[in-house]
Formats: sequence, structure tokens, C-alpha cells
Amino acid sequence: MVKVAIIGVGTVGESVAKILETNKELICARAGKEIVVTKGVVKNLSKKRNVKIPLTDDINEVLNDDSIDIVVELMGGVDDALKVVKTALTNKKAVVTANKALLAYHRYDLQAIAKELPIGYEASVAGGIPIINALKVGLSANQIMSIKGIMNGTCNYMLSKMMSEGVQYEAILKESQELGYAEADPAFDVGGFDAAHKLLILASIAYGIDAKPEDILIEGIEDINSDDMEFAKEFGYCIKLLAIAKKSDKNVELRVHPVLIKDTQMIAKIDGVMNGISVIGDFVGETLYYGPGAGGDATASAVVSDIMEIVRAGQSSPMLGFKKPHESQILKLLPIDEIESEYYLRMSVIDKPGVLADIAKILANHDISIDRILQKPNSFKNQAKLLCSTHTCKEKQIKNAIKEIEKLSTLKDKVSMIRIED
Repeated sequence: MVKVAIIGVGTVGESVAKILETNKELICARAGKEIVVTKGVVKNLSKKRNVKIPLTDDINEVLNDDSIDIVVELMGGVDDALKVVKTALTNKKAVVTANKALLAYHRYDLQAIAKELPIGYEASVAGGIPIINALKVGLSANQIMSIKGIMNGTCNYMLSKMMSEGVQYEAILKESQELGYAEADPAFDVGGFDAAHKLLILASIAYGIDAKPEDILIEGIEDINSDDMEFAKEFGYCIKLLAIAKKSDKNVELRVHPVLIKDTQMIAKIDGVMNGISVIGDFVGETLYYGPGAGGDATASAVVSDIMEIVRAGQSSPMLGFKKPHESQILKLLPIDEIESEYYLRMSVIDKPGVLADIAKILANHDISIDRILQKPNSFKNQAKLLCSTHTCKEKQIKNAIKEIEKLSTLKDKVSMIRIED
């Protein structure tokens, strides 16, 4: 029998206990041993929980109990969770976690402590989608050329509604909060930080690169409006918040931001609260992973799969997938200013002759050419909205051009920019 303890018996923790109990015969048959949750750790013992396992509010009852084989960390946060996981590993207990924020900052620290002890973290990225296992095992013979993922269901739900129904950002945010898709403080989701944490985890497996959230480009969806959606529809695009990793030569670019992507792409068809991740390998080509990216049962399913794999395999492969150094582990993070893309710009201007010519001249002075343009009347008298896209240029070029455009007396507001992804 393998004994498991759950630290943090909330929505996911309850579901983990439920799955292990409901499917215990199937799980035992597949894992080869009976798996039993012997203890759960909670902050408040008086709060009713829908579990049949013994509960305690003393975490040391788990960490110092030599009979417990696997610690499941579902408490959230970074600092306290780090202490708990470090202690569990030091005490020779295997660990399973769904904590993406912890791993975004400390995955390499934990790998160094764990050595041959297994750490399962499938549930940290895209909930019930087995993307960690796909990269570590299923695609392990491939050089990973790119990863593009819809990794935040809240943003995908909001953008899908804005695209299909013309709903404004403020209205759909309120609806998302009422439905429980968005938190009362939604900044972590709509600001792109949740997706960025997940991207960093995947990038370590694919490329062996140790980057932190502060090192990469992260932008949210807060400035997207109906004009952007109209431009997208006019030219066959849709707008998604994507987490993107791309390998080129000795560099890897990592970025999270809204993008215009062609509506014919597979990932463009993933709507609502669902997640989807496209991975391109040099031999396998493109593979697409789709499913629920959050929710108690979906996340718990991934947690239990990690528990079962630890029971089956005993010792695990290295946490982040590399048994010895490889050239992929000397890849460098491409500086943000060197990222290349096509760009979409939204500008509110005074409606008079010569304005477009002034903007085009500034773009040309920065070696940026206009691809498409759409002009719309503004709700304010004698004003217009200019919506245009550019050909490929570097991030530093478009940023410098925007700074110069915003100095024009004919510009009535800041320039809004969205990248276009092939």
C-alpha cells in the first residue's frame, strides 16, 4: 500500500480524494498497488469538507510522518509552498504539485533538491490536458520548434464572447466574475501572468531554459475592444491570448500577449473556457492538445495520474526531462526588443488630410511598411479611427515608431498595438 497526504484540501484536494476512492479498483489495477490518502492538512478544521479522510491543521503531522510516501501540495502560494515541498523532499517523500507559481520561480531549485526523488506536476499546466507528459515522453525524440498555447480559460472565454457577440470588455469581465470564471481581482488572469507561469514550465522541458516571469514579455487583454474585433473579422483573423515559445538557432523567445491569428488555424477554433496547446516538433510536425484547463475534477485527474506514475515507476526521470547536459540547455532567451512579428495598430486621430501620410512616413523612417488599413468614423466629431497592420519588423522598431507617432498633435489617444502570429 502507498500512503498519500494532501496538503490543502480545497476544491482540487477534495476531488483528488474522491477520484482515489471512487476509482480505487481501477487505479490499483493500473498502478499495481493500493493508493490510500491517510491524511489531509487544512487551515480551518471547523470548515465542512466533502471528504472521508482524516484531517489535521498541523502540517508537521505529514512532513514528519515516515509512513507517508507521497505528499500532494495543493495549498497554493509560493513561499510557504516552497518550504513545504523542500521539507517533504528532504524527508525523502515524493511530491505532486499543481502549483504553477511555485514552479515558475523555483522549478530548478526543486529539481536540484529532489535528485532521483520524483516530482509530479502535470496539473500545473492546462489542468486536465496531459501536456507535461507529452513533452517529457511522447515528443521526447523531437526538437521542439514552437509551442503556442491558449492556457487561460478566463481570457479565452472573454475573447470568444467579444469576438462572436460583440460584447465589450467591461461587460464580459463582469459576466465572467458572476459565472465564477474570473476572480474578484482578475489581474492575474487577464494580465497574462497565469499563462506566463505555465509557459515557463513548458519551456524548461522543451528547451532547458531557466527564465523567470520578469524576464519575458507579458501583456494582457485589458485594452482589447470592439474595433480590434472588427478589424480581425474583416481580414480573417481572430484574437486570442497566446503563450508562445519559439526556437531559432541558439535563441528561444518566450512571450505571452494577445495575438491576431488566422481563423483557419486549429488553435483559433478553441473557444470558451477550454484550453488548447499546439506543439511543433521537427519530426512529428504539429500536434494539438485540447481540453479543460481548470476546475476541480480536471486538475485532480492530472494530480492522480502523477501519483499513479510515481507508484508504477518508483524513481522518476529528471523533473524537467534532461538526464545530462545538451546543447538545448545553453539556449539563450531572445531579448524582447529582438522579437520579430507583424503588428496591428489602432489609432484615434483628427480626421483631416495628411494624417495617414504622417503616420506612414514615421513607420517608413523605422523601416516598417503598412500591409492593410481600415478607417472608421469615431464617435467624437471630426475624429476617425485608423486600424492598420504592418509587415514583419522587430519589437524595438515598432516601439520606437509608436513613441514618435504618439507625439503627433493629430493623435487623440495612445496607440494600441497587437501582434500578429502566423
